[in-house]
Order: sequence, then structure tokens, then C-alpha cells
Amino acid sequence: MGSKWRKVKLAIGINTCVQLPKTMDHSPPSATSFSGHLSPSADISGHRLSTSTTSSSSGLRLSRSKSKSSKGTCAICLNTMKPGQGHAIFTAECSHSFHFQCITSNVKYGNQICPVCRAKWKEIPFQSPASSLSRDMPQINRATSHRNDAWTTLLRSIPSQHVDAGRQISLVNDVTEPAIFDDDDEVLDQQASITHDMNEADHNIINKMEIKTYPEVSAVSKSASHDNFAVLIHLKAPPKAPLQVRRNFNNDTNNTELSLPSAQNCRAPIDLVTVLDVSGSMSGTKIALVKRAMGFVIQNLSSSDRLSVIAFSSTARRVFPLQRMTDAGKQQALQAVNSLVANGGTDIAEGLRKGAKVFVDCRRKNPVGSIILLSDGQDSSFSSRQHLRTGYRSLVPDSIRRDTVGLHIPVHAFGFGADHDATAMHSISEISGGTFSFIEAEDVIQDAFAQCIGGLLSVVVQELQVEVQCVHHQLQLNSLKAGSYETSLIDNARMATIKVGDLYAEEERDFLVTLNVPVDKSVDEMPLLLVRGVYKYTVTKEMVGMEVNSEVKIQRPDVARGVTVSTEVDKQRNRLQAAEAMAEARVKAERGDLAAAVSVLEKCHDALSNSISAQAGDPLCDSLSAELKEMQERMANQRVYEESGRAYVLSGLSSHSWQRATARGDSTNSNSFVHAYRTPSMVDMVTRSQTMLLRPSQPKILRPAKSCSDRHRRK
Repeated sequence: MGSKWRKVKLAIGINTCVQLPKTMDHSPPSATSFSGHLSPSADISGHRLSTSTTSSSSGLRLSRSKSKSSKGTCAICLNTMKPGQGHAIFTAECSHSFHFQCITSNVKYGNQICPVCRAKWKEIPFQSPASSLSRDMPQINRATSHRNDAWTTLLRSIPSQHVDAGRQISLVNDVTEPAIFDDDDEVLDQQASITHDMNEADHNIINKMEIKTYPEVSAVSKSASHDNFAVLIHLKAPPKAPLQVRRNFNNDTNNTELSLPSAQNCRAPIDLVTVLDVSGSMSGTKIALVKRAMGFVIQNLSSSDRLSVIAFSSTARRVFPLQRMTDAGKQQALQAVNSLVANGGTDIAEGLRKGAKVFVDCRRKNPVGSIILLSDGQDSSFSSRQHLRTGYRSLVPDSIRRDTVGLHIPVHAFGFGADHDATAMHSISEISGGTFSFIEAEDVIQDAFAQCIGGLLSVVVQELQVEVQCVHHQLQLNSLKAGSYETSLIDNARMATIKVGDLYAEEERDFLVTLNVPVDKSVDEMPLLLVRGVYKYTVTKEMVGMEVNSEVKIQRPDVARGVTVSTEVDKQRNRLQAAEAMAEARVKAERGDLAAAVSVLEKCHDALSNSISAQAGDPLCDSLSAELKEMQERMANQRVYEESGRAYVLSGLSSHSWQRATARGDSTNSNSFVHAYRTPSMVDMVTRSQTMLLRPSQPKILRPAKSCSDRHRRK
């Protein structure tokens, strides 16, 4: 039947599959049963593209009706199709042919749309697990089953808007792009009206940042000195605007429901550029899950946020401009994401350059800007010689690096699966000021994105800078431990600054300062430090000063009795000690000495267990101990380390160095260290992601799980 239909189509010339665009309907897509997953090229926007395009030299293949590769090359795996090579060939009703194995993998997740021309098939191939036939023996299944899963519900929640057909085509299906990306949407200045509507009480409630200090001990005897005396500086960002303030914005104090829409006005709007790997290795389930995760991101952006999408394989292309996420914008963004097809190589550097260009060229800017980078492979444009010379710095454009004069746009990198270059991805995030997450379980990619945007959509503090100054004339600062944050010692080491930058709502930071306390018999109380700072409160765009209520002081009695070390200081020392052990273990593991790496982690674990805060049952210490144990298991042997250990350790180092949450491995598990540094906004967004779709009981790992003996074997 399929062969006859193909001959008829060829005879009358209708194999071009040209269709007029249609508005999004609310009918559920026809699919095989696959709860919560999209097919690699399923039409998530409900539109079909109206014209065909020629092949792009970039290696990125958008949906098109005619493809040279469809005649002799499988459009999914890009390998040749010749009879007699041991592979069955499936030819669809639209006349395009594929390896049977490739297309069955493509359609088993509900896809019944041609990856080349977007024609909707009436018949699709499938493999019966119980079949006694050869694995490559074609079978046909009538595509008549329907589903109504949570993804369809997500699309239904976006109202259909009248969108100009020509603009849709130019966004999604045109191979050309402007030389300058100055076609960004306007930004909304909501802060002016917010400031006007706030009364003084509201202002004081919502913009106050918490700052506390903890000396290592409360007293040092007059006749004693104390080297490397530690003082902890604890910061906590203000929360999102409370409910009563949102009511004021609505001028309605009686209806709490009216306060919810205005919550978007109580945070800084964001410019988000997603740089997505669409190389050949992303085909199948991976790109389907990326599309689903992107749909979740799009749905949770507000009309004041703007989104642009960059896709890269052998080269990079902007598939969606920097556009506000209105209802119409969301619909167009979904269509653009759905147009992506996986093939080609992996040029991460070109993808980042294109993403940075969006920020450089745009005419307007929102207060918060960020890049999300996702890749599952090795950068094909980056040689080992470049690595030795530049240390991956050439992968990050100067315009977004945090150590150059530029935009300073953080890149939050996500390494997907066991084959990505964790070292490169971690370096990209570190150089730009972003975080690195390791997505080991394919089912949690949406949760990983949700956690990231949960933070980005709650930025309440920007340009935060903390200043620490010695008060007593004999004091000097020995060290300032602030992870990856930029610090400087000035005034003959009597003053230090920490450039913190952005903080999410209720996000916390802890910095440890050390100094030498001298002998001083002339005073009963010694002032040590004065801590102050300044930041921009994003809701009002005002610069706000902060200062500790009083100086950090300690008592100087003749004899200090009953003095105990502060548990707050002790647990932060444990955190820093654990991070240093992780970094040292990683260096040894990279040299191939896994036994020495494991030994470092074990020694640190033992030291933490005997600490004051651990003995007091501190949850942070328990979390650090569990994390160190997990890293030991992932250094069981060289294979385990290369497939998951390296990425896991680097993601942990990224999290601790920035004191910001990252996704690691299977982040749906119950290990508390995976959720360290999560803010309430992140938790809310992840919960929304997890409750949105039905999930299998066990996440599918992108590489087959190792045996228990492999996991625990030591070299």
C-alpha cells in the first residue's frame, strides 16, 4: 500500500508536502503511548511549516520538504542507505527513506511526522518485542492511538493568537539570518510604577538584606595571641516582595488572588539565550527531552522576559530572536524549538559566539541576562593544542567573560550524558561566572532546567559588593576565603573587598576571613572588623547600603574560661575543607592515581566526622560526608571516573565555589547534598516540573548502569 501511494504521489507531484500554516488547535497529537515524552521531531507547537528551504551549509537541518540527503542518506543517522548492507530500509508515504532501525527509534516515542518534510504519516514502522522476525524486519502500525498527556495540557494553556504567517516562516524556516541581531523586542520598564506604588513600610520590608557576623570564639585572654582567628560573614538576600506589597501594586487589599499575577512585577525581567546542541548524537530521545524541557522554560517565562534560541552542530544558527514571551511569543518560540533536527558535529565555541552576539547586538537589555548551554559531546573545533595554550578560554567570547570589560553574562552549562566534555563545560561556566550541572539521568533534564530558571527568575540583588575593614590598629587580614568570587586586599591588608554580583531571592553566602589577634593587655574588649556593603535592589533599581549594626568584637579577659568554637564558623570551615579535598582528589584522578584521590576524600570524611559541628548533628556536615562518599564510589575505577566521576566532581566544585545549586547525576534522589544551596524559588520551580508530567519509577540513565562490583572496586 505504501509503495502504491508513493508512486501515485510521485506521478502527480505532491511529494513536496507544502501546507499552509494553521493556528494552534487543541486536539491532542496522535502518538504511541509515551507518557511525558515528546518525539524527536514532534510538532509541539501545533503548526506545520508552510514552505521548504534549501540545505544550510551549517550542518543544522531545519524542517524542509526536499533534502538531497533523503535520496541516498538516512536523514537521522546521516549514513548511506544501500541495499545489501544488512539494514532494512523503510520508505514512508511521503517518499522519504530511512534505515528501519533509525526510524523505529524515532517513532517509538509518539512521532508520526516525517523528520525531513514534516508530513504527517498514517502508517508508521514499529518493532514487536515478541516478534521472532529479524531485528531489522519492517513492520507497520496504524498511527491511530491518541494521548492527552501533560505536555498537551501545557500547550492548551497557551491561548491561540493570530500571528503573521510570514513572520513565523522567517523565524523558523528561513536559512538566512541578519548580520546584526538588532531585531530584539522592546523591554518593559515595570520598576517605575512599582517604586511609585510602594510606601515606606513596604520598601523597608522587601529590600533589606540580612548580614551577620560570627567570631570563631567570643573571648581571647589578654596575655594570649590567636593566629588565623576566623570571622564568618553571612549574607542572605531579601525574599520576593511579600503578599501585602503585591496587593498594593494592584490597589486591591481585599482580594489575595489578584496579587498573584503581579508577582512577575516583583522581580527583575530576564534576557535568556539558550544555546542547544543539535549534533547527530542528540538524535532520538535526547532531543525530544530537550524540546520538552525548553517547552517548560518557555511556559514559565513572563511577558516581560525575553528569550532567544541558538542551535549548534557543525556550526551555529539563531533559530529564534530575542523576543518577549507574550502568548504569541511563546507560540512562536515553541514552533522554533520544534523545528530543530539533530545532525552534524559539535561546535560549542561557535554556539557560544552566536549566543554572545545576541547580547552584544541587541538594542535594549533587561536587568538580568544569562545563557543556558547544553551539550552531550566533545567540541569538534577545539584541539588539544588549543587546550594547552588557552585552557579553554578561547571557547568563551571576550564579551561575556567575567574577567574582561564586557557584558559579563554568566553561562550556566549542562553536560548531558556520559560522553560530554565535562572539563570544557565546567571551564566555560567558571570563566563566565555561571554554574556547571551534570545531567546523568535523561529523565531529569527538565528538572535541571527548572532549578536553573527558578533562580534566574528570582534575582533581587545585583552588583553586590562587600567590604571588610580592620578596626583595631594592630590587625591585618591573613586571608579571605570566598570561593570563585573576586576578592582583593588593599590598604596594606587592612581592608578587603568581595565582588558578589547577583543573588537570587533568599539566597545565602558565607565568607570566612582570618586574621592574627595579638596580645593586648590594655583593653577588656577588642574591636576586630567592620563589615559593610552596597547593592542594587532590582525591584526599585535603587542602590542600597548595608552595614552590620555594630563592629565585630571579642572580649579580652585576664583568663578566658569556658570558651567554645562557634558551630557556624566550624561548619563553614568544614565546607571549605571538603571543597579543597574535592579539588585535590580531582587533580590526582586526572593523573590516573585514583587510589590517592580516594584516600584524600576518605581523610576529609574522617576529619568532618570528628568536627564540632558534626558531633552536634549539623545537617551541612552530614550532607558533605555523603557527598564525599558518593565521589569515592565514582572513582572506583578509570571507566567509572571517566563516564560519570569527573562530571560529578566538577559539578560539585562548581556548586561549592559559587555557593549555588547545581544538578548532579540523578537529582531526583533523596541525597540532600544534591539539593544544597537551593532557594525557595528553585524548589518551587522544580516541584512544578516534577508534578507537571508523569514519570517512570526509575529515571533512565544515558549509559547502562555499572555492576555493584564495578561501582565499589578500588584500584
